[in-house]
Amino acid sequence: ARGGAGLAGAQAEPYKVWLEDWQVEEISPGVTRLQAAAGDVAIDLTLTDLKGPVLHGDHGYSQKGPDPGNASYYYSLTRLASEGTVTVGDRAVPVQGLSWQDHEFSTSALAADQVGWDWFALQLDDDSELKVFHIRKDDGSVDPFSAGSFIAPDGTLTPLSHDDFTITVNDTWRSPRTGAEYPASWTVTVPSQGIRLDIEPYLADQELNVSYSYWEGAVRFSGEHNGVPVTGDGYVELTGYAGSMQGQF
Repeated sequence: ARGGAGLAGAQAEPYKVWLEDWQVEEISPGVTRLQAAAGDVAIDLTLTDLKGPVLHGDHGYSQKGPDPGNASYYYSLTRLASEGTVTVGDRAVPVQGLSWQDHEFSTSALAADQVGWDWFALQLDDDSELKVFHIRKDDGSVDPFSAGSFIAPDGTLTPLSHDDFTITVNDTWRSPRTGAEYPASWTVTVPSQGIRLDIEPYLADQELNVSYSYWEGAVRFSGEHNGVPVTGDGYVELTGYAGSMQGQF
């Protein structure tokens, strides 16, 4: 309906997707412009892909449960040099940094005995990246279909199974709106890669309340990679703490 009214659309060459005044547009190979506004906040960013896409799982097929339908096709652009402006009210602030783009699509999000996930996207300052997730079951255990990826500075991806990494919760935070108790500090280790990272949120309250409630937001970390100190920033998504995610997708 929106497409028929000219309010939304997409094209492949050159790549462009828009919804009213929100749009993502390729302005040259590997360079994308992102524009969006909501209320008195707006962003206008140019994103330059530094490493190319990586395919998670089995050549992009990411199994999340025992049935073939409990899976997604999943790729990421893990290091995008980003610059532009963030506008709040009448004040435009120049910004620069790094972004991470995920594209994941699936037939179903969770198996019948799964309630949510803890997902981490972490950019180390040695030009490597780490993506890991735990899928939580209704009995409190971690599903063996949990997985991850380590991306080396040259873009080489190493897949990680659930027993290749650990996610330890060190602290929690309780939402004043939903009463949900979320993890709020973590230690992530990947012994095969010599990685140990201590992670904390930039802000405790990054709960998102839409048709369902979950936590997603910016984090920072410090630690070691093969004996060398590292720091970095990342993004964490925590679902199923304010009620099961079953049937939400």
